Amino acid sequence: MCFLPLVAAAVSAPRIPLRLLGRGLAAAMSTSEPLKSVDYEVFGRVQGVCFRMYTEDEAKKIGVVGWVKNTSKGTVTGQVQGPEDKVNSMKSWLSKIGSPSSRIDRTEFSNEKAISKLEYSNFSIRY
Repeated sequence: MCFLPLVAAAVSAPRIPLRLLGRGLAAAMSTSEPLKSVDYEVFGRVQGVCFRMYTEDEAKKIGVVGWVKNTSKGTVTGQVQGPEDKVNSMKSWLSKIGSPSSRIDRTEFSNEKAISKLEYSNFSIRY
């Protein structure tokens, strides 16, 4: 087995300065990029299919902050904040992909606005 691609990937991987590691995702995000905040509600088969867990994982992969929770009416709601391009990636995921067992009928976005700073330090599941 050849390990050369793995070594090359490790060498070229981006490094986060140590001073930023303890300060969380919000501190690591560049403040020079325009930040955006948007609320969302996802309709369809989105409860009982690990939708919140997958949403949290995807948000952390993309690099956005905010929250997600189930509602009493069978939907999932939340808020996403971060650089505009990353928020747009998360909006696309919430509209088209979701968890493997989910079925997204529609996703409504509201209160979309530019923000000067992030209100959250990570992405979490609310209960």
